[in-house]
Amino acid sequence: MRNFSENCACLALNTATLGHILEGKGAGWQPERVIDACAERGFGGIVFWKRELGGRAFEIGERTRAAGMEVTGLCRSPFLVGPLASPALAETVDEFNSLIDTAAELGAKAVTVVVGGVVAGSHSMAESLRTATEILSKIAPYAERNGVRLALEPLHPVYGGDRSCLVTVRDAAKMCREIGSSNIGIAIDVYHVWWDLSLEEQLSNAGDVQILGYHLCDWLADTKDMLLDRGMMGDGVADLRNIRRTVEGAGFDGLCEVEIFSDKNWWKKDPDYVLDTIMQRFKSVC
Repeated sequence: MRNFSENCACLALNTATLGHILEGKGAGWQPERVIDACAERGFGGIVFWKRELGGRAFEIGERTRAAGMEVTGLCRSPFLVGPLASPALAETVDEFNSLIDTAAELGAKAVTVVVGGVVAGSHSMAESLRTATEILSKIAPYAERNGVRLALEPLHPVYGGDRSCLVTVRDAAKMCREIGSSNIGIAIDVYHVWWDLSLEEQLSNAGDVQILGYHLCDWLADTKDMLLDRGMMGDGVADLRNIRRTVEGAGFDGLCEVEIFSDKNWWKKDPDYVLDTIMQRFKSVC
């Protein structure tokens, strides 16, 4: 297992941690200021959200790399199925393809894919997963032609109804195999897998499926909001070291991405303080 106690080059910031995924949340730093602040502290990469880029994806990607960091990823895909997905499949595909174009322009290592919830009226996770797989199978070749990797992220089961019928690493690996594209892999997020005692077995059974991302945060014992009350690493109950040991044991050696949605806590704090805290916690508890 890698030693992070003295070196943060394996650390990446997902800008959602500063509140920038939602209008009016956080301090509202522009990408340039985020890039400079991360570079000064020795971060290895940044994950952006499309809404921040303002049509300047290439410029922002180049600035990130010039500062000595990589663009670790771009968030996130439109929902493919479920109540939050567009009722028009063509619209979903167009939106997804546009995100792929942006990722290619940005030079992002991967696009995070959240598939969406249970198809209305189906009452079936299995049917919903099959539909999401079919849709993604049609999109994956376009991503591959543009050199963009797609990281399927299983979410915590609490999101099964609306945000993700994909709730286990096992099913994410199965989707990857069924799609069969070389640019498809999975992303492991502490928030979504911390509870799963079968994680090591699932990753072992995933075989040669690529792990394209590892996301850090913590699960608070007294979580107030399942979407917007994630904890800073070390403030919750997740076994962070053991989870990382498991993920690295399955072959992951990339950057660890801190992604904290925290409407009532961390998004209200000074971003410099948030970034400094991330650095300290990354070295001491992750």
